[in-house]
Amino acid sequence: MRRAALVVSGLVGLAVTLALVARAAAPVPPRGEWPTYGGTHANARYSPLDQITRDNVRQLRVAWRWVSPDRELQASEPTIRTWSNEATPLMVGGVLYVSTSASQVAAIDARTGRTLWVHDPKIWVHGTPANFGYVHRGVAYWGDGRSARVLIGTGNGYLLALDARTGAPIRSFGRDGRVDLVEGLGRPVDRRWYSVTSPPLVAGDVVIVGSSIQGWPMRPDMPPGHVRAFDVRSGTLRWTFHSIPRRGEWGYATWQDGSADIVGGVNVWTVMSADEELGYIYLPFSPAANDYYGGERAGDNLFAESLVCLEAATGRRVWHFQLVRHGLWDYDLPAAPNLVDITVAGRRVRAVAQVTKQGFVYVFDRVTGRPIWPLEDRPVPQSTVPGEKTAATQPLPTKPAPFERQGLTPDDVIDFTPELRTEALAILDRYDRGPLFTPPSERGTVLVPGIGGGASWAGAAFDPDTGRLYVTSITAPTVVRLRPPPAGSAIRDRYVGGSDRVMGPQGLPLLKPPYGRLTAIDLNTGEHAWMAPVGEGPRRHPLLEPLALGKLGWSRRSFPLVTKTLLFVAQAGRAGPRQPVTDHPWVLVPTLVSDDPALHVFDKASGEPIAKIALPENATGALMTYFTGGKQYVVVPIGGANLPAELIALSLP
Repeated sequence: MRRAALVVSGLVGLAVTLALVARAAAPVPPRGEWPTYGGTHANARYSPLDQITRDNVRQLRVAWRWVSPDRELQASEPTIRTWSNEATPLMVGGVLYVSTSASQVAAIDARTGRTLWVHDPKIWVHGTPANFGYVHRGVAYWGDGRSARVLIGTGNGYLLALDARTGAPIRSFGRDGRVDLVEGLGRPVDRRWYSVTSPPLVAGDVVIVGSSIQGWPMRPDMPPGHVRAFDVRSGTLRWTFHSIPRRGEWGYATWQDGSADIVGGVNVWTVMSADEELGYIYLPFSPAANDYYGGERAGDNLFAESLVCLEAATGRRVWHFQLVRHGLWDYDLPAAPNLVDITVAGRRVRAVAQVTKQGFVYVFDRVTGRPIWPLEDRPVPQSTVPGEKTAATQPLPTKPAPFERQGLTPDDVIDFTPELRTEALAILDRYDRGPLFTPPSERGTVLVPGIGGGASWAGAAFDPDTGRLYVTSITAPTVVRLRPPPAGSAIRDRYVGGSDRVMGPQGLPLLKPPYGRLTAIDLNTGEHAWMAPVGEGPRRHPLLEPLALGKLGWSRRSFPLVTKTLLFVAQAGRAGPRQPVTDHPWVLVPTLVSDDPALHVFDKASGEPIAKIALPENATGALMTYFTGGKQYVVVPIGGANLPAELIALSLP
């Protein structure tokens, strides 16, 4: 293997210091608040609050429950069918601010859970949003001491600014309180294919917005995922970063045959991070819009599946690193980059850690983009599909070790009994398989981690006191099969891909456990500290119960939160039968099935389970914590789809 010659692109010089909002300047949330999606723009998902301890955590009780206004909206507009309730609230000045699946925005009294105001932007007038339908993960907050506003990118492609006190639109922002994000992308864009599902990022006096664009090419002119910044006061466009480079720009040559001019996608659909002192922002990008076949986009395809550092004030590219070259696996960067300060070999380093679906954590110096530990360019399997030109190598970290199973061999299948192993091998023989980065095929290739495996948008939590990163992940093999586009389709590509979850014998998983796990990684050394299964897993299955197995973990997304005293993890439920959306019949919305809903509490140092606090339903969004009125609260989003969408606030009696 040869060492990767890391190309850190752009001009890396002295940082331009921005006059950023004081409440977001530190890596720790101020005064018991939670002013951004991840606590601060470092996205550590950490709070120094310590009222809840291992000695009293079992006394946590539901303090209040808040029902989403989507429930009333759906009663009046029955064609609206929301998905899971994925939004995490902010807490500033004793008020929670949250979005709903239908892009409504609400303010809530942090002590009582009483609704203070609701704003409905009526996104449903444009029909069901593209990609995942009615789903949203949160809002952003900005204040200058005189006024304050809440900002949201909506499911139908607008950026709104609302008065934080009243919920009324700020009429001086954009056009009558909103900016049309479908405009100004350099090509005509159909609103039906452009959406925003994650909170904007406020850095100084700019608000930065990504987008959610379907990776499966629904049409030949899918929108590009360019990232833009707008003046937080006026809504005026400040800069645009072309995620798919234009002719003459850096990276254009990595899209051969002019494919950069027509390909869509390469968007930031998840959460972005910012270093307020440096004045830098960190953007995790997704694949191109045909995410399983790249025959029409030969080359490495920058900035797809790249971590990109920009200067917040200007949009100037400082550095970037492409984690997946010429992606074919839907291995988008799914979660907010964790901005971490660590000590490596006696040297204090400002670093950025990016968790991935592949099961790796990539760790870079966040000033220069240089890897903290060496990366290696390793040869990967090559495609035999006509027209495909696979990247010869992929850059893989030497540290930390993978936190999830990678690739697939017969030794990986379930083997609790000889009969189960035999059945599992028969299932495996239906498909192509191999190590990580084995390309999709016409027969069907099993990907491990699958497209929903490894890390997810739940992200990781970081403890600044110890330098440990807590990563939740799942083992979820996926089969990807390439087929020609449907008859009569206008799609130019020779193939498009389809994906399905691969189940094992007798309703059990295909592979060995654990199926859902929590891994603690010491980022000072790059070594794993411990790993623990999350959830009981299928050990009560009739074929497994006689074996008296320990916890196997559930193959479901888990949301971590770390405090001064404890590590909290809440797990999602099961997806029920998928149902088509009326106006987008290709969008299949799952129903939710509650299954073992609980808040799991772990010892941060050892991974020892401390408590299991029952919840009304499984978690559907990231956790947060805050302090008000003498009490620490932990908030869990639950429900959505066929269940009431709520926020559950827990506190001590």
